[in-house]
Amino acid sequence: MAESTRGQKVARQIQKDLGEILSREAAHLARGTMVSVTGVRMSPDLSFARILVSIFPFNEHAQVMKSLSDNAWFIRKALGARLRNQLKQVPEIAFSLDDSLEYIEKIDSLLNEDKGR
Repeated sequence: MAESTRGQKVARQIQKDLGEILSREAAHLARGTMVSVTGVRMSPDLSFARILVSIFPFNEHAQVMKSLSDNAWFIRKALGARLRNQLKQVPEIAFSLDDSLEYIEKIDSLLNEDKGR
């Protein structure tokens, strides 16, 4: 089912705001890694948002994902301060790892390995 136009707009705004929150207000949660918000998937009623994050270096992803999940309340509160004039209710948030960059890197290294043969 395709997201509604309103859902897409809210998702884009949440993605933008969370990017700023994670780089400024919640930078301590990243523990020296680079965390990028690569996407946001909204429920049809806008009450839940699945946040896709990419973490570099990838080998630190387990600790960073645990930190983000444990502090989702703090991040949601910061998000609520930014969205309070746009939404009646700030959606519940959950973080998921977007490992597409690691997958691309793995494929690239395999292709480069074949060139060396």
